[in-house]
Amino acid sequence: MKKKYFFFDIDATLTDDATHKIVPSAEWTLHELERNGHFVSIATGRAHYKTVSFTDPIGIRNLVCCGGACLVKDGVTLENIPLPIETARQLIHHAEEDGLGYVLMLDDSDKVYMKDFRFLEQAGRRTELTTYILDADLNPDTIPEIFKIYIAVPKGEEDRYPWISMHGHLRMGTYLNFQYDAKKDGIIRMMKLLDAPIEDVVVFGDAVNDLVMFDPAWTSIAMGNGMQKLKDRADYVTAENIDDGIMKACLHFGWITRTYPG
Repeated sequence: MKKKYFFFDIDATLTDDATHKIVPSAEWTLHELERNGHFVSIATGRAHYKTVSFTDPIGIRNLVCCGGACLVKDGVTLENIPLPIETARQLIHHAEEDGLGYVLMLDDSDKVYMKDFRFLEQAGRRTELTTYILDADLNPDTIPEIFKIYIAVPKGEEDRYPWISMHGHLRMGTYLNFQYDAKKDGIIRMMKLLDAPIEDVVVFGDAVNDLVMFDPAWTSIAMGNGMQKLKDRADYVTAENIDDGIMKACLHFGWITRTYPG
């Protein structure tokens, strides 16, 4: 069996939206792929600290996280690239000039920094665990590294702020998350580190932020519960995540030969 290099999105690909836990057959399949000699990695927009809280309990030690900015191989972090600092500073200054609240992620943790309460007033609290740190002297021009920027931009009002296009971002309810949206680039860098052929990559995804890694250079598999635009770009559409879609795709292509015993 030829070795393949698998990169899996997490949310609604490996996990059940109802429980936010990995689908049992999917967890078993990841390790069955490893037992068959394949390389298995996560590919996610989640920050490193948040990704390992998911992967450590299930024993997966290879990651392309932070939207492609962070690479982890065999549990060792090889790189975690911050945002381009001048672009990050310009985004913050634009937000300030337009009266938009923001918070900054300055390290690999759930802490975010703010100079006032404007972000909370405009966007409310983030739905995920977040530690808010108020620093009235916060100055973006003296901060050496910024990993993510969250700016309170109401949904549907993006066109009012053309500077938003300066960097990749994702809509997160009441705010925009400026981070790397480069899973494909992260996968390519990982494959170079592994000195492995790019055509042997296999990616699994379900949502808009997975479009960037659905590339004709390798095999792209969309979940049955995924968005239609992703399915249209996929080489193969499997069953829904909660209907053993990960396992069924791997059986279909012969990457595993046994079914989940649970």
